[in-house]
Amino acid sequence: MSKDNITDIAVIGGGASGLAAAVEAKTALPKAKVVILEKLDRVGKKILATGNGRCNLSNINLTSDHYHGSVKNVMRIIGSTPSAKEFFGGLGLLCIADSKGRIYPRSNSAATVLNALRLKAQQLGVVERCGFEANFIESTPNCFKISTVSGEKFPCKRIIVAAGGYAAPQFGTDGSVIRLMRSKGCHTTKICPAVAPLRVRPELLKGLKGVRAKGRVTAYSGGRFLKEEVGEIQFTENSLSGICVFNMAHLFSHYEGKLTLRLDLAEDMVMDQLLGYLRVIQYQRGKQTLEELLTGMFPRNLATYLTKRALGKPLNEPISSIRENEFRQLAQLVKNLEFDVTGSSSWKDAQVTSGGISGDCIDERLQLRSEKGIFLCGEILDVDGDCGGYNLQWAWSSGIQAGRSCADSLRGGLT
Repeated sequence: MSKDNITDIAVIGGGASGLAAAVEAKTALPKAKVVILEKLDRVGKKILATGNGRCNLSNINLTSDHYHGSVKNVMRIIGSTPSAKEFFGGLGLLCIADSKGRIYPRSNSAATVLNALRLKAQQLGVVERCGFEANFIESTPNCFKISTVSGEKFPCKRIIVAAGGYAAPQFGTDGSVIRLMRSKGCHTTKICPAVAPLRVRPELLKGLKGVRAKGRVTAYSGGRFLKEEVGEIQFTENSLSGICVFNMAHLFSHYEGKLTLRLDLAEDMVMDQLLGYLRVIQYQRGKQTLEELLTGMFPRNLATYLTKRALGKPLNEPISSIRENEFRQLAQLVKNLEFDVTGSSSWKDAQVTSGGISGDCIDERLQLRSEKGIFLCGEILDVDGDCGGYNLQWAWSSGIQAGRSCADSLRGGLT
């Protein structure tokens, strides 16, 4: 095979980390032939769906407590690569931060993010090859050969694997490349959906579908505190949702069958304040039925649900009939509404994969320990971040790191 027919760097996956890796590798080695091999009919489809179409690029508050997984040098990689503002500023894209530190494109459009990445890649001469579904990597003395399901073999000198995990399979990330990497000596950690709703017993949510409420969510396992978040809680027919729940989802992989969520739906009030409020309501609305007891505090569906679950009595009784011990029962439920987690959401509803290729399989430059010349980045690795731009920042940073390392390897500076 002629050396002219061998691509220098093949990037498997044209998502966020793959595009960043291709741009960085080509920038570092302008004469190298860099090709993105994308399974779908176009690159970047998942980028367009992020942040509800706004693309939450990153977050101002990048700290290690927002990341989970077995890759140990996440913050070192993030700290040694450009911030999202710097990286995209270099691509001509303006970014702004909201009051919670979340960074978005100034346009508020994910399409402008993908456009900036593709324009830069095209300017540099990166080639996009769509409709390419990799299913095997063969190592030969002279090069790697990436095979497709149809039998085609694509020769290349180096490979960057940026094919994502299992989350959002409608955008091509169905875990097939994770399975491929197992044939190259990789092992995986436990895999489950993250940044996703958590399932609970449907009968405990009867009447709450579509309800939203502010509160504190605390995760426990066997009575041991794990994590807490404050924000909007959303109720569906079979799960708890909302960002504060999404950020608990990664815990399911470690505490399956032993994870409990406790909701404080009056986190701005201590118990005595809540009891005082209920006594005032009894004075003000004493002749009204129990259906109206909490409607000054919660949406009607939630107010009715809490009253019925706490008191277990007909809601057509007058508020004046409530005794002190019943007030305490109700206040206790409002402050400590518990749900045992029975499962995670479907992959279709998950934003990120918890678990993936173990951090033990790569070195500090994101190169495979078992197969020199293959680099990994993005969601395929066992790294998942909280909701709020942390996962995309990992995609950019790990992609840039993999691109740099791959270029160094071709120069002969990395062994």
